[in-house]
Parts: sequence; C-alpha cells; structure tokens
Amino acid sequence: MDGRTDETDLSGLSVALASRYDDDEEGSPWTWMLYLDERADPNQQRALEEIWTGRVAGEQLEHFPWAWKASNLVGVKPAQIEIDHTPRRQWFRVRDVVSVRISGPYPGDETVTCVIPGHERPGEEMIAEELKVDDGPLQFEFNGVCGYACDFDYSSS
Repeated sequence: MDGRTDETDLSGLSVALASRYDDDEEGSPWTWMLYLDERADPNQQRALEEIWTGRVAGEQLEHFPWAWKASNLVGVKPAQIEIDHTPRRQWFRVRDVVSVRISGPYPGDETVTCVIPGHERPGEEMIAEELKVDDGPLQFEFNGVCGYACDFDYSSS
C-alpha cells in the first residue's frame, strides 16, 4: 500500500481480508475478518481499520461491499501478511489462517467478476488454484475457482 491519511503514513503496509457471503441468504450479508500488517504502529493500524471498515469517508465506500451492505465484522487482527504480485502467479498468505494462490488466467470468455472490489478496474480473470481460510467462523477451502486480479487506487473525499 502507498499513501497516507491525515498525518499517518501507510506506505509499505499490507491489508488482507477473508470474507464470505451467500446470495441465497436474505440481504446477502458479508461475514469478514480484517487483517492488518503486524508491522504497523497503533496509529497506522487504527487508520487502516477505519479505511477498510468504511468508518471514514472516501471512495472505498463505493467499492467495498462489506462497508455499504449488511455485514458482520468478526474481527480485526494484526498479522504477518506475505504477498507476491508476480503477474499470473500471484499469491498471498496471512499467517497460517489464509492462503490464496493463482494458477493462471481464466481460459473462458465469460465474465466472472461481481461486486468484489476492483472488478470495475482493468484487470484479468484468473483461476485460484487454492483459496483457503481457517480462522474462527470463517472456514472454507476451494480449488480451481475463478478470481480477479487488478490494482486498487482509492482516496478519501
């Protein structure tokens, strides 16, 4: 992440989240866990939490469905977050509780994106070779499912 909020520099810090929702559940509420870079000091952690939960004004409120839809934030945790942005081989890990690994581009012509943040930006439909979450109420594992890779560039208003 690059940038700042007020006087707090957020450059070089990572944020990850694990989430689930079900279109068949009334209102499709999001259940999610927010992970903040363990290297962040308390002011940086507070700023990141406020941004990613939608508690401060900014463009993220238009893009983060957990901020504008019904949602259940089950926790905010400092964590070791490892990320590799190598195109078509991206992966990230959050400690031993979240693991995502991309195997390559989605071979079909169909659009698989939805309300997930970033789908409105230029990016690439991908195959998630591994998508595993094992943290409290969020426990699931998928292999070979579609995903979307793009950059983010949000600012406050």
